[in-house]
Amino acid sequence: MAHTASRTVLRTQGRKAYSAAFGNRQGRRHPLVATAMVLPLAALLVVVFGGWEAVVTQASSVGVMLGR
Repeated sequence: MAHTASRTVLRTQGRKAYSAAFGNRQGRRHPLVATAMVLPLAALLVVVFGGWEAVVTQASSVGVMLGR
């Protein structure tokens, strides 16, 4: 318990250094920007893991269960 104050000071200094280096952005990212950031990774995962075929298979199975 005696070292709590010094740890708090170190954490605070670390946060200040991070904010100074990377900016202190409060607020939210625009949804279109977030989408543009995620789409390349999503496309890569679909190609690597065969996601499109899995989605089609699942949709087909649900369609059969619903009687379509």
